[in-house]
Amino acid sequence: MFLGFGVNESLIAEYGRKYKKRAWFAVAKDFSEDIMVAYDFDKVPALVAIHPKYKEQSLFYGPFEGNLLEDFVRQSLLPLVVPINTETLKMLNDDERKVVLTILEDDSDENSTQLVQILRSAASANRDLVFGYVGIKQWDEFVETFDVSKSSQLPKLLVWDRNEEYELVDGSERLEEGDQASQISQFLEGYRAGRTTKKKVSGPSFMGFLNSLVSMNSLYILIFVIALLVVMVYFAGQDDTPQPRRVHEE
Repeated sequence: MFLGFGVNESLIAEYGRKYKKRAWFAVAKDFSEDIMVAYDFDKVPALVAIHPKYKEQSLFYGPFEGNLLEDFVRQSLLPLVVPINTETLKMLNDDERKVVLTILEDDSDENSTQLVQILRSAASANRDLVFGYVGIKQWDEFVETFDVSKSSQLPKLLVWDRNEEYELVDGSERLEEGDQASQISQFLEGYRAGRTTKKKVSGPSFMGFLNSLVSMNSLYILIFVIALLVVMVYFAGQDDTPQPRRVHEE
C-alpha cells in the first residue's frame, strides 16, 4: 500500500495503473500532525510504502521526477525482508533483482527473529537487492536445492539469481555467532567485489518451482471436478431409477 501526503496525484497515478494488481495507491491532501506521527514522516511531500502484514514501512521524500520515484515504488512492492514460501516465491517472479538468501534452521525461533531485524537494516541500505530468508524446518525441499541439509552449519548466506544459479561469497558462506551485522556487511562487500563462487541449484529452477506449484493446484482442481461429477452422476441416476408402483386391490 502506497500513501502520498502532499504529493501531486498525477505523479503516482501511472504507477497505480501499472501495479494495480500488486498494490493500492492513495493520496491525502489534508492531514493532521497526528497522522504525520502515526506514519512517521516529518515533511511533505512524502510517499509512504506500507506492508501491514510484515509491520514494515518505507519513506520517500523525493525527488518525484525521474527514475528515483519509479525505483522506490518498484523496490517497495516487496517487504524489505521476504520470508520465502509458496506465496512470496510467486511474487519474486515480477521482480528483476537478485536475492540475498539467508537459510536458517528454524525461521520462527528467537535467534532467527533477531537476525531478520539485522537483515532488515542491511536491506534498507541495499535496495538493489531483495533480502529473503527461509528455514529448513519450514521448507526443506526448497532449501535442499542449494546443497543444504539438516546437518549443514547454519545460518548460510548466498545470492540467488531467482533461477538456476546462485553465488557463495568466499570466506562468508555462513554467519558465526557475534557481530552478525558486520558479517553481513562483509558478505555484501565480497559479493560486490566479485569474490564469489557460482553454483547451480541441484533441484528445480525458480520457474520449475512455480510450475510445480501450478501443477499441484491444477491436480487438486481436477480431483475436485472429478469428484463433483461423480456425485452429480450418482444423484442423476437416483432420479432416473423407476420407483415401484403401489398396487391397490379393489
